[in-house]
Amino acid sequence: MSTPTVAVGGPTVAVIGGGVTGLVAAYRLRTTLGSRARIVILEQSDRLGGKLRTVPLAGGPVDVGAEAFIGRRPEMPELLEELGLTDQLVYPAGARPLIYAGAELHPMPVGTLMGIPAAAQTLAGLVDAATLDRIAAEPSVPLHWERGGDLSVAELVGTRFGEQVVRRSVDPLLGGVYSGLSDTAGVRATVPALAAALDDGAPSLSEAVRRALPPPSTAPVFGTLRDGYGVLLDALERAAAAEIHRETPASALRRTGRRWTIDPIGEVDGVVLAVPAPQAAALLADAVPAAAEHAGRIPLASSVVVALALPRDSGLPHNSGILVATGEDLSAKAFTLSSRKWPHLAERDVELARASFGRFGDAELVEADDDRLIALARADLETVTGVTAEPVATFVQRWHGGLPQYRAGHDAVVAALEAAVADVDGIEVAGAMLHGVGVPACVDSGTTAAARLTARVAG
Repeated sequence: MSTPTVAVGGPTVAVIGGGVTGLVAAYRLRTTLGSRARIVILEQSDRLGGKLRTVPLAGGPVDVGAEAFIGRRPEMPELLEELGLTDQLVYPAGARPLIYAGAELHPMPVGTLMGIPAAAQTLAGLVDAATLDRIAAEPSVPLHWERGGDLSVAELVGTRFGEQVVRRSVDPLLGGVYSGLSDTAGVRATVPALAAALDDGAPSLSEAVRRALPPPSTAPVFGTLRDGYGVLLDALERAAAAEIHRETPASALRRTGRRWTIDPIGEVDGVVLAVPAPQAAALLADAVPAAAEHAGRIPLASSVVVALALPRDSGLPHNSGILVATGEDLSAKAFTLSSRKWPHLAERDVELARASFGRFGDAELVEADDDRLIALARADLETVTGVTAEPVATFVQRWHGGLPQYRAGHDAVVAALEAAVADVDGIEVAGAMLHGVGVPACVDSGTTAAARLTARVAG
């Protein structure tokens, strides 16, 4: 347990879950409630950070969870500035990614929205001629879209453009973000700009994509931290000055008059739940059963990251990564060619790459032993790039229940969950299960939950 030396006399608030969302919430609560507040973090594992983790590998730090954030969102740059970490911010080298489809490497199409094209020529070479003709003819096919409705990305794109677009272009991108397939991705939650364009009356899917595409920009799409996300986690822990209980799951949550009782820490004035959906559902079951029911409808996907440190000049292609189409004869779903993607990692004495395994509904490989996973990573890397070099170091990171699945209707489930909690004083929900799985979305979620809880306990 970590206990800061702060004066006690203000409210006591608990943050259940020590991932980045929970740490941000604790930091914001400390900022708004002041040094006299008692802020307690309960984390069931032996470490903070959740799905962010930085480990030493071959002489330097390597992220084995999330390794980048969307650069166009403001949350991360602003948070880094607040914490004095702006000098840690780095951007990609500009290398382009590839897609492995039809047992061949293809350039990642440009001008798509999560792999969905606005015009046929965008996917030339990646899909067959019949599919290109179908994309070109799509604007002439009547579109039936229910304003405010939702369906899976696979259903929408498959019926308009065909199965090859779904499996070769859309699945690889959605799989990289959500560890799922377009079959389990709802349009409204995973491609909201597209849903908005369809709601506004776009007459075809092609036109909806054109309207939804962001304007051209020279700004970097992604960013990361030079020394890994661990630097951010450490800074948040220090700034939160919280009482931290590792390896301490919250085993019960119940109302006690105007306060809350959490086992094993006792009564508190307010609670932020920053845990995955199944844990949130279990904790809310007695106190807010309606919210628990909705949280229980959000499934999780498991995955594995295998980090490889290869000898210099091992022959990695000069691309940022390789996404794998659905149905290929590979075990891996993606490779990040870290030394090609990030200039600061290119300076290392080794070449770094990451292989990712596991999708929603197919978690068999998550349970495979390390040796098998490393062997599969090496074999698949050889298949797609020809690289045969033996790693000088490896690290296997399993993410059980790592990412929520934003299925069709997800936004409605989240709205109902948040509405149920809003009716109960002194409790907030936050995290990747709500409005985005990326780090900026989690930062925003923790910030929002802390602000709402502050208004309740200090009002």
